[in-house]
Amino acid sequence: MGALPKRKYAKARQGKRRGHLGVIPPVTENCPQCNSPKLPHHVCPTCGSYAGREVTEIKSPKKKAG
Repeated sequence: MGALPKRKYAKARQGKRRGHLGVIPPVTENCPQCNSPKLPHHVCPTCGSYAGREVTEIKSPKKKAG
């Protein structure tokens, strides 16, 4: 037979053990160009700028035909 626990442990004990495994919300900062929220050290998804200069062109969304 395989190894089995000697007793059932309480859920509080399990919660104390997993206390560091919570979900952390991402840190955001405002873009200096367009003032929209963006992740630090990433290109702004709204205006496409990084470190004060435009890096990528932002394409306008395509309209569906019909």
